Amino acid sequence: MALVEINFDGLIGPSHNYAGLSPGNLAATNNRGRTSQPRAAALEGIAKMRANLALGLTQGLFVPPPRPDHGWLESLATRYAEASPHLQAQALSASAMWAANAATVSPAPDTVDGRCHLTVANLMTMPHRSHEWYSTLAQLRMAFAGEGFAVHGPVPPPFGDEGAANHMRLCPSHDHPGVEVFVYGVAGGPYPARQHIEASAAVARAHRLDPASVLLVQQSEAAIAAGAFHNDVVAVANERVLFAHEQAFENRDRFFTDLRERMPDVEIVEVPAAEVSLNDAIASYLFNAQLVTLPDGAMALILPVEARETPAVWAYLQKLVAGNGPIRHLEVVDVRQSMANGGGPACLRLRVVTDPAMVDPRFLVDDAKLDALTSVVEAHWPAEIAYDAINDPALIGSIERAHAALLETLDLVGLFDS
Repeated sequence: MALVEINFDGLIGPSHNYAGLSPGNLAATNNRGRTSQPRAAALEGIAKMRANLALGLTQGLFVPPPRPDHGWLESLATRYAEASPHLQAQALSASAMWAANAATVSPAPDTVDGRCHLTVANLMTMPHRSHEWYSTLAQLRMAFAGEGFAVHGPVPPPFGDEGAANHMRLCPSHDHPGVEVFVYGVAGGPYPARQHIEASAAVARAHRLDPASVLLVQQSEAAIAAGAFHNDVVAVANERVLFAHEQAFENRDRFFTDLRERMPDVEIVEVPAAEVSLNDAIASYLFNAQLVTLPDGAMALILPVEARETPAVWAYLQKLVAGNGPIRHLEVVDVRQSMANGGGPACLRLRVVTDPAMVDPRFLVDDAKLDALTSVVEAHWPAEIAYDAINDPALIGSIERAHAALLETLDLVGLFDS
């Protein structure tokens, strides 16, 4: 079985809008009320997937769930047309595009039973995301239906679980056993800590991980208070490399010691706060990059344009790749529409190490499929959504027709019917 890392990107849905629903996500709240551009957003995401293919990476796709979420509104004894504006916004949210929050993944080399385990995230801290898991679970169960996978339902309330955005895996190579790092929060100044330690521990148990290969690590309160609502805003890992900000973890010395005990050849690339401030790191989404291994074995950072436009960050990165460290290449992508809602390149993808032949092919993409997606988006996605237009029946109708056209193109009609 040939194990490779597949990046499953969430296609940005036709309801993409700036409702500012996520306290602690500074970009989302600061851009509340702006006019969004769903078509441009989706095309940016498709271009990022196409760029990954050009790098020689294996690429997958998750589709947006139906929006508005009429079933969720029915559970609240209302309908979209009669719902209050804040419930309309929460039912229309396109935040499932950030597939890093879809699930936590433990590949087969790490698990006692030799299966790849996936646990859908409950996302219960934020109302607009708390109803995503139903549709996400449907996709996970279809995409990973074979005997080599174990797909788990969500951790129950009250323990918040945000998925892979608070999980890192370090290993000699993707197909070898590794150390899994679960990052939880305790406090974050004025903002909620979204990942609960009990949720992280529950996922580790459900995935049948060897306790000796698991680390539970606290995210720093300073990072959360500065706007790092998920760990992947201040740290990212790939194979034997951990790339992190100096202020990412509450007890960094203890964490690094424990990590080196479990994986002596780990290479920790820590960015000093004196060179890149926490505020610059968060504003540029330096660490919300995809840190990937290219076919030739070199590592690359897939970064948002904002990293290049932040002087201190770009100066640091130029020095980084000019040195003798493991990160040798920088690939810059434009995902401004996602960034304006608080999600960078890494937010848009879920990493799954597996044999691509075991995955339902409808969830894998090549250039031809991306061409087909481009045609659907260009024909059906709204060009823009004004903040005060989300109660327009004509807009809602166009969003629902766009979603139907997408499912038909991908042969996924009926995916969300159960």
